[in-house]
Amino acid sequence: MGSETKEDASGSSRNTVHKEKRAYLFREWTRIDVMRASAVLIVHLLCALAPFNYKWEADPVRFHSRFGDRPQHYVLGHPIDWVSTHRFHHQFTDSDRDPHSPIEGFWFSHVLWIFDTNYIREKCGGRNNVMDLKLQWFYRFLQKTTGYHIMAFWTLVYLWGGLPYLTCGAGVGGAIGYHGTWFVNSACHICGSRAWNTKDTSRNVWWLAPLTMGESWHNNHHAFEASARHGLEWYQLDLTWYLVLFFQTLGLATDVKLPSEAQRRKLAFAR
Repeated sequence: MGSETKEDASGSSRNTVHKEKRAYLFREWTRIDVMRASAVLIVHLLCALAPFNYKWEADPVRFHSRFGDRPQHYVLGHPIDWVSTHRFHHQFTDSDRDPHSPIEGFWFSHVLWIFDTNYIREKCGGRNNVMDLKLQWFYRFLQKTTGYHIMAFWTLVYLWGGLPYLTCGAGVGGAIGYHGTWFVNSACHICGSRAWNTKDTSRNVWWLAPLTMGESWHNNHHAFEASARHGLEWYQLDLTWYLVLFFQTLGLATDVKLPSEAQRRKLAFAR
């Protein structure tokens, strides 16, 4: 297995490790892999049962206005895990060390990478890029108690509204939330438009913006990673930014970062 060193857009070097094509199904599955795959399968089975248990009050939109779906996302990892993966993705975008590289195929970048923790560890190494989070007791608490949050969420949903809430709300709503998030890793590196010269495959996908609360302006995000606003143009729907702006107005959000004009000019395509 060979390797080579390349320079990224910033001029810093990064190792590109060439590996044989991964066997995604017939391989060693860790306990975490099995748990994650089982949880995703359960959500999709609940989604399939939704037409037989439908009630208007269990409609996914009404459901998420009450419960949200963030606990379900913890099925696929706690915040320390997700932030670490995201930082590795930006550090090694489109290389062999990218944890969910589109170069390895649509389905790998969309979902299969989540169920192969050994492979991600082989690609990226340990979670040594999130020491700022590991030093905070709140994130360490979430890391140790994620499973309890998930079980409490599903139990509460069932006790609140029975099978209709579990299938229509948690099932359909959970599946929509999952795939909306996953499309940012897959579709937003395969199709869409490019507003900035980022030297990678990131794309802006307008039709995903409502599902992802603005995260699908992915080329914008890769261009300006620290920006709190992804939809940089007035017509680019970005619900997350609207919330940040609201909290900033109330004085609850501070040090909100946006790209400067100089940064925009540096990454703009030549006209």
